[in-house]
Amino acid sequence: MKSENKNLCAPATAAAGARALRSLVLALLAVEFLDELTFGTSEAAWPLVRDDLALRYAEIGLLLSAPRMFGNLVEPPLFMAAEAAGRRAFITGGGALFALSLALVSASMGFWSLLLALMLLHPAAGAFVSLSQAALMDSQPARREQNMARWAFAGSAGQVAGSLAVASAVALGAGWRTLFAALSVCTLATLVAVRRFPLSTPVASTADEGPPQPAASRLAAFREGAATAWRALRRREVVRWLALLELADLMLDGFHGFIALYFVDVVGTTQGRAALAVAVWTGVGLAGDLLIIPLLERVRGLRCLRWSAAASFVLLPLFLIAPGVPPKLFVLALLGLGNSGWYAILKAQLYAAMPGRSSTAVALHSAAGIFGGLIPLALGLFAERFGLAAMMWLLLASPLSLLTLIPRAGKKGDDMLG
Repeated sequence: MKSENKNLCAPATAAAGARALRSLVLALLAVEFLDELTFGTSEAAWPLVRDDLALRYAEIGLLLSAPRMFGNLVEPPLFMAAEAAGRRAFITGGGALFALSLALVSASMGFWSLLLALMLLHPAAGAFVSLSQAALMDSQPARREQNMARWAFAGSAGQVAGSLAVASAVALGAGWRTLFAALSVCTLATLVAVRRFPLSTPVASTADEGPPQPAASRLAAFREGAATAWRALRRREVVRWLALLELADLMLDGFHGFIALYFVDVVGTTQGRAALAVAVWTGVGLAGDLLIIPLLERVRGLRCLRWSAAASFVLLPLFLIAPGVPPKLFVLALLGLGNSGWYAILKAQLYAAMPGRSSTAVALHSAAGIFGGLIPLALGLFAERFGLAAMMWLLLASPLSLLTLIPRAGKKGDDMLG
């Protein structure tokens, strides 16, 4: 009789575990939605912020670069500490600081106050968002590409919502400050939802839920994580994915950051239409990220990446030379569809190259971002000197690098450097 009861309980236990896993995945995807909602709002709102605070291109470039570089300096030791000691406290603290930073952004009165708020926002997003992504990767290691595609889709949905929120705010006269204040409140609600779940790491699975570890044990685990990160940096495979993630970002966040300014300053549209252009980019990207989820069940991710990079290499010049707003919006939509899956596929490859070390993987990605963080500043300085229209042509380096550096089938490239 007892064995029959056990057999009856087993399916119920499995079903409960599956429901818990789905709830965890949805909560973590909500974190990414919120992060990209914030990003989409800020990118579409740059013309409003620029006019309100009287910012120059060079100052905008610095606002895009300096906070990111600061976050990239702080995050690697932070992530390795989370790998060793458990990530739950880091995610919670990061979420609280994220909410505070957004409130400070909404209250910014000039360049320096906005810079300070963004300097806090980036490392907060690293702890809150990047470690949530690592938790998602550890929840189902065999489905990294598929879950990263879902993560990218949630982010694209957030970007669309952000750009539409700015367009609505312009129409209603609400202003950009109200939007960032609302985002701060949404962050607190999301943090409450995420805290309901265990967020343990494979390396420190008991640190999140059990009694605190001795300081000596945590220090030893941190040193082991740092040594593992250093060994990973000597692997050509890991370096390749880190470099490609930064180069791909030129055509992702880099291009996204200048769309609204391009339509206002080069094309000559209104701020409302510029926000609509951002919505077109992110809206089509949302559709692409949705389509890439079933596609990755049938086609190898790197093959999709090569074809989409080739398409983007052709479409970007067409966008820049297209006459008038409607043709540009049409090609912009094709571009948004063409780069779907870039981030998801490349990041999944990085996680796969470092199995069981997801927090260390995001630490290395953050460290690589120190160099990538210089790119927006360089683009801003170039636009200040030669004009925004000329600067946009530099973004061709992104699809070209993917076409050149993505390995062909059968080439693992996992030899050691040095």
